[in-house]
Amino acid sequence: MDLDAIDAETKLVPSWRLGDRNAITAQAFISDLQSRLANRVQLTTDGNRLYLDTIADNFTEIDYAMLQKIYGSAGSGPESRYSPGVCRGIKKETIAGNPDPEFISTSYAERQNLNIRMKNRRFTRLTNAFSKKAENLGHSIALDFMHHNFCRVHQTLKTTPARAIGIEKRTWKIRDIVELLPAACHLEKF
Repeated sequence: MDLDAIDAETKLVPSWRLGDRNAITAQAFISDLQSRLANRVQLTTDGNRLYLDTIADNFTEIDYAMLQKIYGSAGSGPESRYSPGVCRGIKKETIAGNPDPEFISTSYAERQNLNIRMKNRRFTRLTNAFSKKAENLGHSIALDFMHHNFCRVHQTLKTTPARAIGIEKRTWKIRDIVELLPAACHLEKF
């Protein structure tokens, strides 16, 4: 399971977690997310009930809603084997605080997950690029999010998310990320 949070306005991904879809991973993710936020936020999660207690344990003031998608069968036969179910509707539920119904959405996080899966071949099953070691997948995801937050100029922002929220004054280059690595990790020039 790859979890990530994304700010709808600045596109910043303040936290992500790779792990099993269990309470331990949910707790670690939500705890890390909470530690990175300075203000009250509106948070929307999918229908995973693991978040209910975890968010209550980590946030004292939050506007929290859960959005559950209701799926139906994608059909039958071999052509539907890898097809997702068909979304038949949604159910929005306020869990804590006073979330604005207009902004109860998981679309940004779902789009971010799609972007990661499309550009990172380590997620493509049934290929030789698929990550067999979680550690290598984690490193790959970390690079993706570092690039997303500090290097990639987003069309709607005309800047990077890090610059949009004011934690960085410049747009980073790939070289800047490489220079963060310990000296032993750098490749020598040929």
